[in-house]
Amino acid sequence: MHPALPYRLLNKLTIFISLIGVGVALIDSGFTLSTWLQHIFHLFYLTIILLGFVATVWRYVRAKTRLSVNKVAVFDLVTSVAILVLLAVHFTELARSGLSMPVDGFIAIKIAVFVTFIREISDNNFSLNRAFLNPGQFFILSFLSVVLVGALLLMMPNATTEPISFVDALFTATSAVCVTGLIVVDTATRFTTFGQVIIIGLIQIGGLGILTFVTYFSYFFKGGVSYETQLSISEMTFSRRLGDMVTTLKSILYVTFGVEALAAILIYISIYDLPGMNFSERLFFSVFHAISAFCNAGFSTFSAGLYDDSLRFNYPLQLIISTTFLFGGMGFIIVVNLLRYLRHRAQRALHPHDPRYGYQPWLLSINSRITLITSGVLLLIGLIGVLMFEYNGILAEHSSFYGKVITGLFTAATPRTAGFNIADMDALAFPTIMLTIFLMWIGASPNSTGGGIKTSTFAIAVLNTLSLARGQTKVEVFQREIADISIRRAFSIMWLSLLVIGLGVTLISYDQPELDLIKVIFECFSAYSTVGLSLNLTADLSTFSKLVVSVIMFVGRVGMLTIFVALLKNRHQRNYRYPTEEITIN
Repeated sequence: MHPALPYRLLNKLTIFISLIGVGVALIDSGFTLSTWLQHIFHLFYLTIILLGFVATVWRYVRAKTRLSVNKVAVFDLVTSVAILVLLAVHFTELARSGLSMPVDGFIAIKIAVFVTFIREISDNNFSLNRAFLNPGQFFILSFLSVVLVGALLLMMPNATTEPISFVDALFTATSAVCVTGLIVVDTATRFTTFGQVIIIGLIQIGGLGILTFVTYFSYFFKGGVSYETQLSISEMTFSRRLGDMVTTLKSILYVTFGVEALAAILIYISIYDLPGMNFSERLFFSVFHAISAFCNAGFSTFSAGLYDDSLRFNYPLQLIISTTFLFGGMGFIIVVNLLRYLRHRAQRALHPHDPRYGYQPWLLSINSRITLITSGVLLLIGLIGVLMFEYNGILAEHSSFYGKVITGLFTAATPRTAGFNIADMDALAFPTIMLTIFLMWIGASPNSTGGGIKTSTFAIAVLNTLSLARGQTKVEVFQREIADISIRRAFSIMWLSLLVIGLGVTLISYDQPELDLIKVIFECFSAYSTVGLSLNLTADLSTFSKLVVSVIMFVGRVGMLTIFVALLKNRHQRNYRYPTEEITIN
């Protein structure tokens, strides 16, 4: 027998049983079970983490190399000590009480089961099988799977205060995974704390993507990622550099959790004196809104959102949340590049004569420059427009000019796929509605948690139009020429988005002709761009219209171009060119 075979069998057994344990833990949390069945499940959890502990110890015992202190060893040591403590405490508790009384600490045990599953499955080589699924198909199926699982979880009795239909659960799960924020049932009153935890978990997974987590865990425990997986990730992100793929993924996770943690702390400070909330409620509010803001989801634990009477005049809170969702909508790669640029500039300022921190050309990439300039211009246009159209409208209730500017800035920024409402959307003036639709359509930046056609797409379209008007045959910016494939991709994304939105408006208007057309148009743009703003129409949608909006949200999140890439077979480029002909356009 091969010496590694017993360990492999134990590893496979632990993965299989711990996967069942994760499912049992979810059922245990979502349903109210009898005490004796809870004890049976408890013993099952303890068995799983005991197997995980044995597998971890065996992993080091069978290793022929000398043990060294590294991040994986530290992780295994900490988790092993925690597991030993849990086993000792809980077996003692079970021996003392038998099956006569509930055992405390179920949450810690369930977390240990989940950690055991992650640890053991990560010890296997992860690689995308491109012969079975191409990257686009894997990307779409991963989102679809999370949506369906999330819908089932949200239907569990302990997740809601009263039962909801499958369509409502599916709509909510789709809105959460696609980080949209449109709701057909009130998040604050229809979902329990457990249900809200499920929603925020779906938002986090949807914002970052399953592949990000899977790839990072594989790298963390195995020390590398297969070339095939890196190639697949690069295809899904339209990136041509493979060497920085793992580094970029690590930076994405560090930036995400770092910004969310900082935002949660600042949000907590801004609401520390909020009446009617204890410490745990304020903490949950802060964490929930920090994740929802960075992922541009727009979900809130208040029925009126940030327009609640206790929040609408909290200007520090508005600044914190708006900064957080603008940061999240900027794009992970752009944020990482910007942070590196700012760090280099700070080092140059502190050490002006150190050659290590000398001038570095193009440290701020052309992608970052285009994105930052476009985002800044759109934000300024939105702010000026809101102040012009709403100074005596929705901004009138804010007595100070400072309050009007902050609220105006928030109102101008939230259509960029954030979806938080700080005003009564039904009270918006018609010009503001049209401006909001325009901003929603453009959306956030590439490789971000937001949706829309993206700022770079809009910028390329504008630059191409100016280039044509000047009689130029090339699109140039910052002493660089924009690749032809980028221009073609930009215009494909634009017309496909209008096609999906137009089809959605047609279907909803056909099913519910009594609805106000501008509200339907607003709803479909919001759904496609994963914004989450609504002119108070979502709750009035029929079952068919809810399904239509769900499909629009899903298509908007994964991208219509990605769907075409997944469905159509790639054709290899051939080494010939046909004669060029100009087509009459106008």
